[in-house]
Formats: sequence, structure tokens, C-alpha cells
Amino acid sequence: MLESYRLHAAERAALGIPPLPLDAQQTSELCELLKNPPPGEESALIELLRDRVPPGVDSAAYVKAGFLTGIAKGEIHSPLIAPKWAVYLLGTMMGGYNVQSLIDLLHPTAEVAIPATAARALSKTLLVFDAFHDILALSDTNPYAKQVVDSWADAEWFTGRPELAEAITVTVFKVPGETNTDDLSPAPQATTRPDIPLHALAMLESKMPGALETIAQLKEKGHPVAYVGDVVGTGSSRKSAINSVLWHIGNDIPFVPNKRSGGYILGSAIAPIFFNTAEDSGALPSLQRRNHQRSRRNHLHLHPQTRHNPRRSARRRPNSAINRTHLNRQSSCSIRTRNQHNFHPSNYSRRYRKRFHLSPKNGRKSLRFSRRSSRHILRTSHDHSRLPRYHRAHDSRRIKRTRLFGI
Repeated sequence: MLESYRLHAAERAALGIPPLPLDAQQTSELCELLKNPPPGEESALIELLRDRVPPGVDSAAYVKAGFLTGIAKGEIHSPLIAPKWAVYLLGTMMGGYNVQSLIDLLHPTAEVAIPATAARALSKTLLVFDAFHDILALSDTNPYAKQVVDSWADAEWFTGRPELAEAITVTVFKVPGETNTDDLSPAPQATTRPDIPLHALAMLESKMPGALETIAQLKEKGHPVAYVGDVVGTGSSRKSAINSVLWHIGNDIPFVPNKRSGGYILGSAIAPIFFNTAEDSGALPSLQRRNHQRSRRNHLHLHPQTRHNPRRSARRRPNSAINRTHLNRQSSCSIRTRNQHNFHPSNYSRRYRKRFHLSPKNGRKSLRFSRRSSRHILRTSHDHSRLPRYHRAHDSRRIKRTRLFGI
């Protein structure tokens, strides 16, 4: 088993990617080797069991969970794995086949460290599904189960993680124009999407040849690489596209083979479903009002904990109709009708602008449409009572006091 695995690892290393995770057959053979390890292979066997078996409900995870459970309960012996460490390894499997084993190990035994370690492992496991009700019922009589429920209630699985830095320096990887998910995850290579490292080799192969070599050079500068684009993530293959991006700019996930998390994605516009998928995958997407594509800076300083709305500049007063519509005393005055109560830029475009002036026929009680200049704008007395902002519009024949719709 070890010999065939190392041949496979050498073939993948020639492509610059890690070997595939172990399947159920390989994991079963690995467990047999751990019971009687060959001399000199101890560290290699431990590394394979800890880092190269996929977690969750994979068939290989089922074999791994059964082997570690047997060691924790004393039914299987391995000179390389102690019962307490077997429980710890069960806690790194993120849910699935390990959950019921950890619940069984909560019951007090002669070795106190076993249920205590199982409680700490379950406190950081969220994918327990219906087993939650079993733990909740057990917490009435079992102090270790109560410890798990209290930890979940206090969200220690989240608060125990490292805090996000106040300032982050990233190296900019610029991708001009619009980036479609088909650019990041090409459809002709769709059959390789389950193999994330192999599929990521095709990222941007048609849109930006040589992009992967550029990313490798940027990583040598010592800072995390940020993917910076104009419009990012349009298209439907969002999950495979995120996997490809994070494989090149993200970080390895402990105990999870061939998958990465983290990374920074910046764009003037990011497709909503791509934005949400990036967050769910552990990345930090951010909408940036400034066009970093035109900037010559190779590094950016991000402040993720500083609240900033990219759609609103600090130079503008938030409730100023004049500033938002860029009006002055000599410019044309755009007036919104009474049923328009929400701001939208199209309301001030030429297409939707309506110009009114006093109707001599009806006096000051109504307005009628006029093709005259929009500088000849007056409101009715009824509108004067509703609209708070005044504005003077200059006319060559007279000066009229007008009133703008305040937002």
C-alpha cells in the first residue's frame, strides 16, 4: 500500500499538486499497518491517518472512525496511537461518522481523560444533526454532556478562534475586466472538478495565460495574495470557481486533504451568489469602490474591522439632495414626483426626469408638463408644505424661489 501510494504521490508532484486523499481500501490497509507498523514508517503512517483521510461521511472516514473508536474503547491496540489521542483524532473529523462514537465516549470510564477529551471534541463539532437531541437528553444526568451543551450555547466553537487582524497587508493579483466563473472553472475541464488541485490548474487558462506563474511569484513577496478584479464571479459554477481561487490564494485546512480556506477577493462588483459562496468557504470578499485595477500599487492595506460603506463617500453629506444630484445654482433642477420616495440614480437621469412649471390656466394649484428649461421649476403650495429644502434657480428674466425634494 505504501509503495503504490508513493508512486502516485510522485506522479502528482510532477504536476505541482498533492496526491489524492485515501479511499476506503487504502484506509483499511493503513489501519492494519498501524496495528503492527513496519520499522521506520511510524511517522509516515501517522501522517497518512491524520491528514490524508477525508472527514465527514466519506467511506474512508467510516473506516477511520471505526478504527479510532476501537482504540479509544480498548478493543484495538496500536503502539503508535494512545486511547486519549484516538479520541482527539475523532474530534478532527468535523462530524458524520465520528459523532455517535464521541457521544458513547462521554460516559465516565476508569480513565477520566477519555470523556473529558470527547466533550472538548464535541464542543467544536457542529455537524451533529439529530444527535443533538441525544446529547441534550444526556445532559440531564451526564456532566460531560452538559459541558458540551453549555459550550454550544456560549458559541465557544466561534469565540475560541483567533480574531481577525485590525490591518492586513496583501499583495495584489489583478485580473482586468469581468471574470466569469467559467474563467475560473472551465467547463471543458468539468470532469476534474471533484479533484480540486487538478482542476485548479486550468484556472484563467484562456482569459489570462500565465496567471498561475504570476501568483506563484507574488507569493514570494511574503504577503497573502488578494484576487482583485473589476466584476468578479458572474456565472453559475460558483462553488468550483471558489475552490479553484482558494486553492491558489488560500490556506490549507488542518486534517482536511486537498482543500483550502481563507483568501481575499476584492472587486468593484461581486456577483451575490459568488460573494456568499466565498464567505461560506472561509474567504473574505469585499466590495471596493476605488478601482484598484488602475492603481499602480502592488500592495494594499485592508482594515476589515473598520466599518465603511463603499457606496457612500465621506466627502458627501448623506442626506443632501444637492450633493447626490450634483446640482448648483446655475444647473438644472430635477424634481421627483410625489410617489417616488426612494433614491435611485435613474430617477435623476434624462430619461426619467420630468420638468414642470406653473400653469397660467390653473394658477398655483397644479403643475403641467413643460418642454421649457428645467430651470423654470416651481412647486405648488401643497408641495411646499412637504418638501424641506430650498434652492435658488437663476433665470435671465427673473429669480424664482424653488424647492427641491429632500432625501
